[in-house]
Amino acid sequence: MDKIVINGSKRLDGEISVQGAKNSVLPILVATLLADGVSVIHNCPIISDVDATIKILRYLGCIVTREGHTITVDSSGVNKNDVPDELMREMRSSIVFLGGILGRMGKAILSTPGGCEIGLRPIDLHLSSMEQFGATVTTENGYIVCSAEENGLHGTRITLSFPSVGATENIILAAVLAKGTTIITNAAREPEISDLADFLNRCGARIHGAGDSTVTIEGVSKLNSTEHTVIPDRIVASTYMIAAAMTNGRICLKDIIPAHIGPTIQPLREAGCDVTVNCRKVSLIAPPKLHRIRMIRTMPYPGFPTDVQAQIMALTTIAEGTSVIIENIFESRFKHIPELVRMGAKIRIEGRVAVIDGVERLYGAEVISPDLRGGAALVLAGLCADGITTVRNISFIDRGYEDFENNLSMLNADVRRKAN
Repeated sequence: MDKIVINGSKRLDGEISVQGAKNSVLPILVATLLADGVSVIHNCPIISDVDATIKILRYLGCIVTREGHTITVDSSGVNKNDVPDELMREMRSSIVFLGGILGRMGKAILSTPGGCEIGLRPIDLHLSSMEQFGATVTTENGYIVCSAEENGLHGTRITLSFPSVGATENIILAAVLAKGTTIITNAAREPEISDLADFLNRCGARIHGAGDSTVTIEGVSKLNSTEHTVIPDRIVASTYMIAAAMTNGRICLKDIIPAHIGPTIQPLREAGCDVTVNCRKVSLIAPPKLHRIRMIRTMPYPGFPTDVQAQIMALTTIAEGTSVIIENIFESRFKHIPELVRMGAKIRIEGRVAVIDGVERLYGAEVISPDLRGGAALVLAGLCADGITTVRNISFIDRGYEDFENNLSMLNADVRRKAN
C-alpha cells in the first residue's frame, strides 16, 4: 500500500480546477440503470469509489467504458438483481444501488455496504421507504432482499425522520418508474440531490422540488438515456481552500459553484482569510496568523458539512485561541484526533465535542489515515508542519480525491506518493 510523504512549511500558491463531485457521480451512475440506451456522464473524477461503482454496473450486465473524465454506460443488457458481498464492501455508499436495482428489476439483493468506518450508517430509513412503495423486505443468509415483483412499486408519501442523503437518493431512484406520485417530506437538500434529479429529469423523469425539504416525483413508464455533466465537488474545493489557509498561502479555485461552499467560506473568513467570489471562481488569501473559529456544528446542508469537519479541525490546531467543534452527524468521526495529537495538536474530546487549543506549530510525524476525510486532514496538517510527515493507509484518500498529491504539488507543496 502506498503512502504520502510531505515536507512541510511550504506556502501554497496557485490556481486549480476542482474535480467532479464524488457524492454526485455515484448515484448518477446508479441512475443509468433506469434509462434505456447509452448514457454519457462527463466530469467523473478518477477515484476508487467510481471504480467500485463501475465494477458493480458491469457485474449487473452494463457495458461501461471510460475515456478520461467521461464514462459511458449502456444498461440495455442488465440481467442481474444482486450485488456480491465483496463488491458491496468496496465503498460505503453502495447501498444507493438498492433503489436503482429495485426500480429496474423489481427485486434487489444486497449485503451491508462497506467503506470508511466513521460511525453507524443505519439503512433502516432505506428499507422502510422501500416497504412504503409496496416492496417486501426480508433477510436471507446475511443479504437484504427487497422484492416488488408481484405488484410493482407504487407512489407513496414518505416522511424521513432525518434528512438522509442516501435515503433521499434511494427513494428518488425507486420512485421515478413507480406507478403514481411520491412525495418526500424532510428530504435531504444537498446539491448532489439536485444534480441527481437534474440527470433523471433529462432522461424524462418528473421530479420537482429537489434541493428543498419536500420533493415530488411523478412516476413515468420509461426513461431515455441522456448526456450529463457532474457538478464540481464542494468537499474537495473546501479541502484545497483550507490547505491554502493553513500554509499562509493563496489559491484560486476554478470551475466551482461558490454557493455550494458557502458553509465553508464563513468560518474561513472568521479565521481571518480574505475570500473573494467571482462567478465560478473563488479566491482565498490567508492571514499571517489564523484566528480561532469560535464554534462549528456539523449539520445537514445548508449547514456546515460533516465531510469538512476533520479538515477544518486541522486548521484550528494552528489558529490563535480556542475553537470548538461539535460533530452532530456521525458518532465516530473523531478518529483523526489521536493522529493530529501525535503531530503536536492540543485537542480535548467530550462525547461529540472537540475543544482545540491552537499551538504555534505542528511537527512532522508518521500517521495513519483513519478514513477518507480524516486522511485528507492529516495531509493538510503535514503541509504546515515542521519537518517530514508520512501518511499511511492512503487508500481511504484515493476513494474521494483525484490525484491529490500531484494537485498539491502544482500549488507548490512538497508532496509525493511512495510505495511502502
